[in-house]
Amino acid sequence: MSGRPEKEKGVNVQVLLRCRPFSDDELRSNAPQVITCNEYQREVAVSQSIAGKHIDRVFTFDKVFGPNAQQKDLYDQAVIPIVHEVLEGFNCTIFAYGQTGTGKTYTMEGECKKAKAGPNGELPPGAGVIPRAVQQIFETLEGQCAEYSVKVTFLELYNEEITDLLAPEELSRVSVEEKQKKQLPLMEDGKGGVLVRGLEEEIVTSASEIFTLLERGSAKRRTAETLLNKQSSRSHSLFSITIHIKEATPEGEELIKCGKLNLVDLAGSENISRSGAREVRAREAGEINKSLLTLGRVINALVEHVGHIPYRDSKLTRLLRDSLGGRTKTCIIATVSPAVHCLEETLSTLDYAHRAKNIKNKPEVNQKMMKSTLIKDLYGEIERLKAEVYAAREKNGVYIPKERYYQEESERKV
Repeated sequence: MSGRPEKEKGVNVQVLLRCRPFSDDELRSNAPQVITCNEYQREVAVSQSIAGKHIDRVFTFDKVFGPNAQQKDLYDQAVIPIVHEVLEGFNCTIFAYGQTGTGKTYTMEGECKKAKAGPNGELPPGAGVIPRAVQQIFETLEGQCAEYSVKVTFLELYNEEITDLLAPEELSRVSVEEKQKKQLPLMEDGKGGVLVRGLEEEIVTSASEIFTLLERGSAKRRTAETLLNKQSSRSHSLFSITIHIKEATPEGEELIKCGKLNLVDLAGSENISRSGAREVRAREAGEINKSLLTLGRVINALVEHVGHIPYRDSKLTRLLRDSLGGRTKTCIIATVSPAVHCLEETLSTLDYAHRAKNIKNKPEVNQKMMKSTLIKDLYGEIERLKAEVYAAREKNGVYIPKERYYQEESERKV
């Protein structure tokens, strides 16, 4: 009886704070430091005097990583337990949140491109969360000597449009008009979450295969130079790893355990006047800020327990729906700058991250499937694909089966 109320209460979202070191430009200009990190007390102090007004605030987080923290420190302390949960059959999400130029992509990806080059498969010191998680997953699976399969997807959300970063090259070179027709729709999955229809799922058998896919996908991701960041991400990205592991019951029945790890690198919020964004860049920044504002409203609504949660107001919040207030175990890595010129955005990030600590999720381990049930589902999927190929070949009105078209239209209107 005592376990049930605990489950009803839920688990708080874990929030980590990472402060990047000063950049070369900031060191040259002797930019004053306004952030002090106390890793042992898990506190971040903001202290600054502006026009005679003194700002002095202290924020406490689940873990704090100061400017000298290495990639390995953050991963070992915060992410290793999350990957263990995924391998136990939970869905988990890790996402980086913060102002542009504060190290979100470095934290999530790091020196990904060099990840394959190390002797004995070891990662470089600058490797981020994604390559380290991939390596941990395969090392654990190989150590268990169990039968398993691993699938990955990699999508980009740019100006409220979803692009598949793992789509074959010929598809990524099609004209703008064709691309608009091929926009990937978000659909409700019937279990409170969403799925992206038509997203390429790649089956992988080793960590090096995933590093190759990451490199390929990251190269297609939209980046641009701004005054605040030489390689500013202009889109949000979501890299997902789904793991199926075969287990045998004492009775000899074969079961399939499933876990999923979502790794999200959000584009950074930015002050257009300071980042120097113009025309297309300014429009991109507007869309980025709009989706992040919606994310902020969702966080507020969840913390204040209001009736309506505005998940549907942006595709970003729809994608993160199960990670915020749902059945997923979630970890947010908030990134900030120590410099005075970023103080306004730093305070905003700290406020939002501190509020997000109060969000409660209700994680549920994924139900184990009987192998025979999984095979039956796969046969159903093959029949569906056959019907689609037939409809496209015959060019019979709608190039997908009519039942599927009506189903998708009704889902869109929900």
